[in-house]
Amino acid sequence: MTIEFSAVGMVADDMARTLAFYRLLGLDIPASADTESHVETTLPAGTRLMWDSAEAVRAVDPAWTPPSGGHRIALAFDCGSPEGVDSAHAEITAAGHRGHHSPWDAPWGQRYATVLDPDGNHVDLFASLPDRTAG
Repeated sequence: MTIEFSAVGMVADDMARTLAFYRLLGLDIPASADTESHVETTLPAGTRLMWDSAEAVRAVDPAWTPPSGGHRIALAFDCGSPEGVDSAHAEITAAGHRGHHSPWDAPWGQRYATVLDPDGNHVDLFASLPDRTAG
């Protein structure tokens, strides 16, 4: 038997709002998916992101409740450049989504920011900083 990582699944309280957020990050998700109880999209590297509506999850597991407290997982999107991080953060927060950490230069050599999707999941925006030792 071969086991291979294939997908990340999340629960969405408001599928349309959640999918609109991920479209801002460049994911190709058709508008017709907004009313579905299960949605999947395949990323360029082959990994899938999947969302199930909270109602669908409760139908299968009536005891399910949303997690509370701090986050346990974060998705990370490479924005291509430090300016791309700033631009993505500005576009996402201007669209009404919550910022968690404004863009900053991290000590590990990346421009970094964190926004929250509509369900409170952390979504990191990052890009490598130019090599400061050159020149």
